[in-house]
Amino acid sequence: MTTHEIAVLDDTLVSCLETRLSQLLRAERTDTLTLEGRSEIARTSAALSGRPSLAPRAILMSGLQGSGKTTLARALEAAGFRRLCPDEEMFRRYGHYGTDFPRGEFRIREAPVLKDIALELQELVLAGHDTVVDHGFWTAEERAQWKATVMEAGGEPVLIYLPAPHEVRWERIQKRNEQSLVDANAIEFSEEDLLRHAGRFSPPTSEEAHIVYDGNPDNVLTALRRAPSASDY
Repeated sequence: MTTHEIAVLDDTLVSCLETRLSQLLRAERTDTLTLEGRSEIARTSAALSGRPSLAPRAILMSGLQGSGKTTLARALEAAGFRRLCPDEEMFRRYGHYGTDFPRGEFRIREAPVLKDIALELQELVLAGHDTVVDHGFWTAEERAQWKATVMEAGGEPVLIYLPAPHEVRWERIQKRNEQSLVDANAIEFSEEDLLRHAGRFSPPTSEEAHIVYDGNPDNVLTALRRAPSASDY
């Protein structure tokens, strides 16, 4: 390919980007722009300015109670990620699970909380922030839905699987139960609860790209530094 042909190709690409940007800005003016469109405006503008930027990452976790999700999420928060925690929002709105509201109402009350967290996640991603959701997504369907939520806002979802044997999780939960009245992240569970919930949990398979957590947050941070795009996993 000659220098002239490369220049023509570059001019064609720039023209396509400018046309697409005009379409997006027109949609913005008519209030028909989607969340994905807003993110595309930022990416297209960056490309035209010669400063393409990496998509912000959203860390989604898959793990049962006591698997280490909050420990990992807080380590990511300390490294600069924004942390969103549905359990803390549940505690703020409704109080202590099993005391301030009946145990059987958890899922009903959690639904609007998760909806609001998803919207906040999109807002953070659109603003360019790396984010971690401190929540254990139990099924492939849930994980697919939240990945779509991230991608709709122009972000890169990264799934982390936190395997932990029952004995380890139960030991942690017993200690955590002692703080259940004052700690939003210490919802009280019995051993029977853990066993029952384990039967409902579907860990990620090879068909779901993911990182396996080995209990050391530093290893996750290292993996994220080496691979800023979730498409590499």
